[in-house]
Amino acid sequence: MFNKILILAPHTDDGEFGCGGSIARFIEEKREVYYCALSTARDSVPDDYPENVLEIEVREATKTLGIPAERLIIFQYQVRKLNYVRQEILEELVKIRSELKPDLVLLPSSNDIHQDHFTVSTEGLRAFKQTTLLGYELPWNTITFHAQAFIKLEKRHIEKKVEALKAYKSQSRKQYATEEFLWAWAKMRGTQAGMEFAETMEVVRWVV
Repeated sequence: MFNKILILAPHTDDGEFGCGGSIARFIEEKREVYYCALSTARDSVPDDYPENVLEIEVREATKTLGIPAERLIIFQYQVRKLNYVRQEILEELVKIRSELKPDLVLLPSSNDIHQDHFTVSTEGLRAFKQTTLLGYELPWNTITFHAQAFIKLEKRHIEKKVEALKAYKSQSRKQYATEEFLWAWAKMRGTQAGMEFAETMEVVRWVV
């Protein structure tokens, strides 16, 4: 049904965490996938890494998932301050909508409490209000999440997600950036829908 898919990530790695398995499945199914990162979070990079490390890592991670380099869009908005430039972000997203015309957009959940994530969720809805929108889950940022859609995944899709996230060596100290957590998360969501593995989405808008 959906042939051109856009992933909106407030920061590099959000898309891989929230829907990396789904991206792997979409690529396997020969769908046209684009990835847009709004910030490379230079201000929050650990001191022992170069400030552009997340841009390097997102290129490697998306390559691992199978997204061609020319379908990766990177902006350099300041981390934790996307809400200060929300109109500018909206205008950039409208440009992307006009150029790409995606029929499915995956973006952060509307219940994500991180200020940058909430901004991208809100402005994404405004920019793509006539497009099917699914909100992906980042459990460490959501107190409430409506698991309304499940994307069935196979073991190989989770393996690809785990492999892609290994590119983010600068983020490996985070508690949720472990293989154990990623597999348990996929297993838990799969169990809820009677399958082995899954990623779940909130249905923001469904256009058929």
